[in-house]
Amino acid sequence: MRIRNPLAGLPREVSILVVIAFLVALGFGIVAPAIPLFARQFGVSYFAVGAVISAFAFMRFVSALGAGAIVDRLGERIVLTAGVWIVAVSSALAGLAQTYEQLLLLRGIGGVGSAMFTVSALGLLLRSAGEDQRGRAAGVFQGGFLLGGISGPALGGLIGAYSVRATFFIYAGMLIIAGIFAITALRTSTTAQRPAGGTPNKSERGLAPLFVALRNRSFVTAMVINLGNGFASFGLRASLVPLFVVEALLKGPLLAGIGFFVAAGVQAIFLIPAGRLSDERGRKPALVCGTGAVTIGMLILASSTTPAVFLLGMALLGVGSAFMGSAPAAVVGDVSPARGGTVVAAFQMASDFGAITGPLIAGWLVSRAGYPIAFSAGAAVAAVGFLLAISMKETHKSARKHGAPIPATDDSAGEIT
Repeated sequence: MRIRNPLAGLPREVSILVVIAFLVALGFGIVAPAIPLFARQFGVSYFAVGAVISAFAFMRFVSALGAGAIVDRLGERIVLTAGVWIVAVSSALAGLAQTYEQLLLLRGIGGVGSAMFTVSALGLLLRSAGEDQRGRAAGVFQGGFLLGGISGPALGGLIGAYSVRATFFIYAGMLIIAGIFAITALRTSTTAQRPAGGTPNKSERGLAPLFVALRNRSFVTAMVINLGNGFASFGLRASLVPLFVVEALLKGPLLAGIGFFVAAGVQAIFLIPAGRLSDERGRKPALVCGTGAVTIGMLILASSTTPAVFLLGMALLGVGSAFMGSAPAAVVGDVSPARGGTVVAAFQMASDFGAITGPLIAGWLVSRAGYPIAFSAGAAVAAVGFLLAISMKETHKSARKHGAPIPATDDSAGEIT
């Protein structure tokens, strides 16, 4: 059987971004297990340990719109490289931290660099890929992150056993390599350079493109689904599953690890098909599939009492993550203007907000009502996205030939051209 090259036919920029995504995710996977251990070495409370992790996510969230505005003025190549190197320098210095306060500050600075990288990388991906390629491009981009994220923790565990501080330096080294690759490989890319045409006009300046985008129901639907993805798949699943397996299923941590492996493996299998469905049949069917799978997966977890049912729920969450990792981003690319840094930033902020609030809400629900209610809350959030996806307008024009005509009325005033 002949295996297709998932990058075949995609712009050169997409291949470059996949490599960068892999390097960034690999490095983060190496350092992530060591961060709480390193923070505890300063003799702080568990709350303070959590604050080190939250500082990165919080600063990434609050600086995203500013990063989007900078992308609109300087272009993706410069902002992407600068963002990666900011994370690299802050991580290397964090490895040298002598106090808890230094570690906290440096992780926060790293969050700013991460926002710059994420917004510029996704913006470049969506601008480089054509309408019939955006779903697949987003899929392979997520695949780079997924592959690096799976490989990193295993290496991080081995390195951390030797030296916790060493993981920060290796992470920094991976990011420096990624930055060098970005600045050189994207040198000939006209898409990634400083925007042509001089000073942006009033409609392209600051938050103006975002205000227009928020009038577009399809864009709002993509944001809500991305928020639900962050809440259910990233925040709630990551924080609850390890505890659920031990405390509710009464099994060892090994089962939780198998569950995450199943979810990641299924997601990897479905990433490219999900992207192709989005490009060939439209964003709407892919969004319906993704939100539907996550809703059902969360409900199965809420009712699971055996390892087999638990693994089935995790597998469905993997399917949903594959579709929700490509189709919502493709919608943003369909409706975003040429200079849409703040539009991409707002979209990314939705996922970050869900990932930040998910563990907090899940923890509160578990303590008050138990695991089934907490997982059901994740299903409810995903179901909101499912209902919005059913009623949204198709943004992929080629979907007309598949019997999904794009209405010329209703939200047309809010479309970005």
